[in-house]
Amino acid sequence: MLSDRLQGKVALVTGGTSGIGAGTVERLAREGAKVVFTGRNADAGKEVADRSGATFVQHTVDEPSDWPELMARIAKDHGRLDIAFANAGSEKGDSNVEDISIEGWNGVIGVNQTGVMLTVQNAIRAMKNNPDGPTGSIIVNSSMNAHRAMGNFLAYSVSKAAVVALAKSAAIHCGNQGYKIRVNAILPGVVETAMISNLIESSEDPAATRAAYAGMSPLKRMANVDEVAAFVAYLGSDEASFISGADLVIDGATTAGMMGL
Repeated sequence: MLSDRLQGKVALVTGGTSGIGAGTVERLAREGAKVVFTGRNADAGKEVADRSGATFVQHTVDEPSDWPELMARIAKDHGRLDIAFANAGSEKGDSNVEDISIEGWNGVIGVNQTGVMLTVQNAIRAMKNNPDGPTGSIIVNSSMNAHRAMGNFLAYSVSKAAVVALAKSAAIHCGNQGYKIRVNAILPGVVETAMISNLIESSEDPAATRAAYAGMSPLKRMANVDEVAAFVAYLGSDEASFISGADLVIDGATTAGMMGL
């Protein structure tokens, strides 16, 4: 049985209509938080909202003009913000360093890097105005590829490394300002989202493809979505009150070192 450790807290999740984002929306809500989540897909947003009881707002994470209305709504409806999960991400148009177009580069960097910056920036501004003073927890969804770049996903790899530095910079800033606002980055390994499951099932040899994904980790499996969502919930809770400025891997030891022969 889940705890109610997030009771009374208000959370924002970007990119909450699928995958890790959707799983986190549901997990935070089950632990007692009032959750507002964003995304572009209204139909998927409605499905997640119906399942979780959370509030969906259609929103473009890397569009600065979309942010004031969203934050005003959270302030009006809830009067505070305690948790922000900067989760929205994209790989669309990515490629290797020789072949990527400037449009592909700008698109991925826009969502994965500028979108994260805008999420963190607006979350801090909102958390500063909490009735009990500047307090809260911001979690940035990076990737193990921040440490192990991919040759065929240049912009994704670069952006995921960059947002680790962004989280650390924001954490230092908040501490220096005297805010009780924590900022951390999580670095998931391969997570069996619906997208990954579909890729496996549509491959020529699903068993071999599944084994390849699972074999990336010394634990010989992929993470499930709720394992990552549980990590976010922990970092958003008061139990993690002295964790800030960290980059925390959740990858089954994939990036710990070489597995050997």
